[in-house]
Amino acid sequence: MSPHLRKRSLILAGHDTSVALESTFWNVLEDIAHQQKQTLPQLVTKVDAARTPQQSLASALRVYALECLKQQLSPSTTPCP
Repeated sequence: MSPHLRKRSLILAGHDTSVALESTFWNVLEDIAHQQKQTLPQLVTKVDAARTPQQSLASALRVYALECLKQQLSPSTTPCP
């Protein structure tokens, strides 16, 4: 694993899994979870349930974080799903 990635272990749908993301993405996801009054595992579970089977969980989390930040930059859009 690359030294710039931080791995986290989570339980999703009753199964242990681990995801490796850059610390910056984990920080953004934690902020989003806090804004949505959720825990990080709840947010990850939501993103996991919405992703397509072809998309990795790490990729889905990165895209979700970027989409949320993008929506925050645009005053006319709705909050993150």
